[in-house]
Amino acid sequence: MHPRIEDYALIGDEQTAALIGTDGSIDWLCLPRFDSAACFARLLGDEDNGHWTIAPVGAERCARRAYRPDTLVLDTEWETDEGAVRVTDLMPQRDRAPDVVRIVEGLRGEVTVRSTLRLRFDYGSIVPWMRRSDGHRVAVAGPDSVWLRSEPEVRTWGEDHRTVSEFTVAEGESVAFVLTWHPSHEPRPPLVHPHHSLRASVADWQAWAGRCRYTGPYRNAVVRSLITLKALTYAPTGGIVAAATTSLPEEPGGVRNWDYRYCWLRDSTLTLNALLAVGYQEEAMAWRNWLLRAVAGDPADLQIMYGVAGERRLPEMTLPWLSGFARSTPVRIGNEAVNQLQLDVYGEVMDSLSLARGSNLPSDPNMWALQVALMDFLCTAWRQPDEGLWEVRGGRKQFVHSKVMAWVAADRAVRAVETYPELEGDVDAWRAMRDEVHREVCERGYDPERNTFTQYYGSRELDASLLLIPRVGFLPPDDPRVLGTVDAVREELGHGGFLRRYSAEKTAVDGLPGGEGTFLVCSFWLADALYMTGREKEARELFERLVGLANDVGLLAEEYDPVAEQQLGNFPQAFSHIGLVNTALALFGADDAG
Repeated sequence: MHPRIEDYALIGDEQTAALIGTDGSIDWLCLPRFDSAACFARLLGDEDNGHWTIAPVGAERCARRAYRPDTLVLDTEWETDEGAVRVTDLMPQRDRAPDVVRIVEGLRGEVTVRSTLRLRFDYGSIVPWMRRSDGHRVAVAGPDSVWLRSEPEVRTWGEDHRTVSEFTVAEGESVAFVLTWHPSHEPRPPLVHPHHSLRASVADWQAWAGRCRYTGPYRNAVVRSLITLKALTYAPTGGIVAAATTSLPEEPGGVRNWDYRYCWLRDSTLTLNALLAVGYQEEAMAWRNWLLRAVAGDPADLQIMYGVAGERRLPEMTLPWLSGFARSTPVRIGNEAVNQLQLDVYGEVMDSLSLARGSNLPSDPNMWALQVALMDFLCTAWRQPDEGLWEVRGGRKQFVHSKVMAWVAADRAVRAVETYPELEGDVDAWRAMRDEVHREVCERGYDPERNTFTQYYGSRELDASLLLIPRVGFLPPDDPRVLGTVDAVREELGHGGFLRRYSAEKTAVDGLPGGEGTFLVCSFWLADALYMTGREKEARELFERLVGLANDVGLLAEEYDPVAEQQLGNFPQAFSHIGLVNTALALFGADDAG
C-alpha cells in the first residue's frame, strides 16, 4: 500500500529538506539544495529509486511520532513484542556540508533494528559506486559523494545495491548514523558529532521559536507553521520555497503534478505580513532583500518565480523512469509557468515593498527606484490579458484578480508619495490608472444579476481569489458587492466545508484534464473574508476545521480531498502555513502578537 502524503514529516537545515514516513524511511532528499537532484526519490517511485529506512525488524508503522517541542527534531517511537525504541532524526544547522543524523535509542527491553540504505543519485536514476574509506562507506557518482558513518557494522548487498546494518538496542543504549554529502571532487568535510548536533539543534530551534510574539489561541499550530516556513527558507539568500517537493499530485493518478521547489513572488506580501506581525524582523528583511535582488532588471522581464538564489531559468522536463506518487505521472522538474505573464505579481511586489517601508525594516536606497520602474511598465501593461495567479495553461484571459492587483500596485505607489513627500514619481498618472482600473473592474468584472465578481471579464465562473478584494482594500468589507461575492464563492466553490480555487471540472480555463482537491490557502482566505464581513463565529469554526486537517506532526499540504479525507499536492506547503498564521492573527491574535 502506497503511503499517503500526510504520512510524512519534515526535517531540514534551511538549505534543503528530507521527508520521513511513518515506516521510518527517508523517501525524499535533494542535495545540496532544495532544487538539486534527489538522492532519495522513493516518494515518486519505488524502493530502487532511493531511500533510507531505520526501523525494528518486521515492523511496518511506528507507534507514535512527534517533533520535540518548538523544534524540527523528530522523534519516532516503535513498540514490538521485545521492547521499544526511539529513532531521532534531524539535519543539523549546516557548517560546510549537509548532514542527516539518525540516532536509535533503546527505551524498553531489547529490540533488533535494521538500517537499509539505498542511495540513488539524479532522482533515483544513478546507482553510485560504493567503497570503504577510513572505516566509513562512501558512495560516489559524477558530481556527488555521500559518506555514511555508522556505529554498527554495515555490509553491502550486491544485487540491489543496498547497505544494511542489523543490530540490537537495549534499554538505555543508543546507536548513531550520520550521512554527509559533498562535491565528489572535494575532500571529505569535517565529521559532525551526532549527539552534540542533537543538543545544538534542539537549543537553536527552541531559541528561534521563543522569539515568536504571538501568545493567542492555537499558539502551537502557529509556531509549527512558522518553524515550517523557516525550514523552507534557503538561508544563504533568504528565499523561501513554496514546498520541499515536486510532483505530489493534486489529483491521485492525474497529471496536475508540478515542481514547487522555487520562490514565488505571489507569496511575498502574505509572508512578510506573517513574519513582521510575530516579531521575525531578520527573516522578513532577508526575504525583502531576496525579493529586491530577484526582480532587479527590466520590469517587462519580471517573473512570477525564481530559483532560491534568484535564478531565472527553470526549464521544465519530465522524468520517465519515476512512476509517480500513487502512479501520478508525469513527474516534472523545473516549472514552465516561469515564462507566463501574471500581472498580479506587480501588485504583490508593490504591496510587499509598501509593507516593508511602513515597518521597522531598514530602508533600501534602490527600493523606490525599482517601484517607479515597475509602475512605469504597469501603467500600460495592466490592460493585457494574462495567465492569472493560478498559472492556467488554457490561454490568457482578463482575470479580475490580476486587475485588482494592478489597482493595488497603483494604490500603494500613490500612498507612498502621499506619506513620504520626499519620494518622487508621476503620481498623477498613477492616480489616473488607479481610478481607471477600479472603474473597469467594477463594470466588466462584476455580474450585477448574481451580485458577484467573476473569474474574468465576461465569465460566469467564480474564483477564490475574489475573496481578497476587501483584504487588499479594493472595496470595503461591508460593500454589498463584497458580501455577494463572499456568499457566491462559498456556495459555488464550497466542497465538504472547504473551498476550491475555481471549478476545474466545469471549465477549460486551465487547459488540463481532471480535477483537484480543495485549496487550503483559499479556505483560509474564506475564513478571513467571513471575519471581515462580520461572521466571526463562522470564521472561527472554519479555522478550527482547517487546523484539524494538519497531520500528526502539524504539517499541511497544498490541498485536501474531503471525500477521501487525505491531503493532496506538494508538501509541506508554505502558502498553507502562511495562511494559517495570518488567519490566526486576524481572528485571535492581533493584540497578542504585539
